[in-house]
Amino acid sequence: MDALPNSVAQPATPSTAAPLRLLPWSSTEGKPCFLVTDDQSSHLSRLADEMEAAQLDIGADILDHARTVLADTMSPYGEVRYAGIRLAECLGDVLRVAESRGMRLPITDIGDAGDVGACDA
Repeated sequence: MDALPNSVAQPATPSTAAPLRLLPWSSTEGKPCFLVTDDQSSHLSRLADEMEAAQLDIGADILDHARTVLADTMSPYGEVRYAGIRLAECLGDVLRVAESRGMRLPITDIGDAGDVGACDA
């Protein structure tokens, strides 16, 4: 029987590993889905970009509708509830898009931490 070589595979280092991209959909079990690719123009990357854009557009439309419903003090309870449910769904989508895009931002040295978020009032 031949002996196995005396070497161990090394895990990918952070500098060589492709960054994870949080996709705008979940698995059938509700778990997050991630894409690992160096090709930002791959078919799946473009599909995710299109889905994110659609989710943001739908969110804007639902927000306009909800503002209309909420501005009318005589809106029926069911309509207000429906608007609230749709707003919650859209907010979840938008937060996922924001998280995904935030994960893909380059990490830069911002210098003095005291300058972060500072503004002249």
